[in-house]
Amino acid sequence: MNFKVLAASSVAALSFASASYAADAIVAAEPEPMEYVRVCDAFGAGFFYIPGSETCLKIGGYVRFQTDFGRDASGRSDWNAFTRGQLEFDARSDSELGTLRGFVGLRGNADNNSSRGVNIDQAFIEVGGLKVGFFYSWWDDDLSGETDLLSSNTTQYNAIRYTYTSGNFYAGLAVEELENAFSAGTNLGFAYGRTPEANNNVGISGAIGIAEGAIRGNLIGSYDTDQEEGAVRALGYADIGPGTLGLSAAWASGVNAYYDEAEWTVAAEYAVKVTDKFVVTPGFQYFWKTSTNGVGDFVGADAWRAGLTVDYQLANNLSAKVAANYQDIDNGAESWTGFFRLQRAF
Repeated sequence: MNFKVLAASSVAALSFASASYAADAIVAAEPEPMEYVRVCDAFGAGFFYIPGSETCLKIGGYVRFQTDFGRDASGRSDWNAFTRGQLEFDARSDSELGTLRGFVGLRGNADNNSSRGVNIDQAFIEVGGLKVGFFYSWWDDDLSGETDLLSSNTTQYNAIRYTYTSGNFYAGLAVEELENAFSAGTNLGFAYGRTPEANNNVGISGAIGIAEGAIRGNLIGSYDTDQEEGAVRALGYADIGPGTLGLSAAWASGVNAYYDEAEWTVAAEYAVKVTDKFVVTPGFQYFWKTSTNGVGDFVGADAWRAGLTVDYQLANNLSAKVAANYQDIDNGAESWTGFFRLQRAF
């Protein structure tokens, strides 16, 4: 074998070996594409798409520090401080029935003199005007200041509600479980006139509301089937001058879970917007026949309240509120109450 043949054979062998080795080479895998959180603007500010789904989620809440002042606000002390944490999850998506919503609100109050824990503040499902779960009733929406007493007892129920909305008008009907609805006594300080049924009580509520330009308001009526008594309340706002005028009136046929402060009451306030960050709200309320005769009927002891609420926006999502109220009950005690609140929302 001459040199040329040997060289050619060697090159061919090396080429074959190189080709065989290259066929078995390890190729690095392409990285998986990252899925970034996308903003969802279909349901308002703050929503984002849950990765891998078409459901939009909003996480919010607040941290509140508050000190209450008043006669025996905490045992034999005239003041009491507490801290609250609120965390809310709002999930929404489009469906064949309309916007499908699920909401969970968690709340915990920390007070040195009481146990600390987290409870369900609200938890409900909402779709196409139907709302079911544990949530606040229409009675929870009172005037914006801190002087009025326009609802009684708890305002959160397990309920089924349907609301029809057309433009600026709405009308709704709700069936509510009033389980353990009563507390130890009214906000005005009177004991209840009759013993409520602890469980399996049912309430029926209806509401209509409208907003037209600078005027908005609503009318609600509720019936407590256990007490066989009902209550009606009207509430309205009007933008006048540098502020907003709020007016309300309520009537109760007798002591019931929805309203038991008095047979009749009227309330008024005027929220003055001094600056974009500073609001001052004086308020007044009068009550006719606040005390009861032992069977749930209102029989006397008129009363009135007057107070002032000051709101100031210290920074974006940081607000302060101060309230002071004076109360006078005919042939009864006079009292001052109030609080200071600092709240950080997110």
